[in-house]
Amino acid sequence: MPNPVVHFEITGKDGAKLQNYYKELFQWEINANNPMNYGMVDTQSGGINGGISGSDGGPGYVTIYVEVADLQATLDKAVELGGKIIMPITEIPDMVTMALFTDIENNIVGIIKARG
Repeated sequence: MPNPVVHFEITGKDGAKLQNYYKELFQWEINANNPMNYGMVDTQSGGINGGISGSDGGPGYVTIYVEVADLQATLDKAVELGGKIIMPITEIPDMVTMALFTDIENNIVGIIKARG
């Protein structure tokens, strides 16, 4: 079974400005009314939704998140193929269980545990 891209994340030095930029550019609904000011993006398209936030002053980046059945097996394979784990399996209570790795070109890729 294929592993679908289920989320994207865009970060930059000024999260609020970045959220407004994408809101104006694409008419996305962005709700950052949460303690982390993480802008939850509803593209209103039936497609992939995501998030936009600040990067704590560091350089911005764009990350895709892929849904997988087995996080550890996927991390193990990513490393076997030349990638590096940058965030081990982490549970964000009531939200998601996820991990991050870099591919062989140092791009950040997220994986999310499939629900169910």
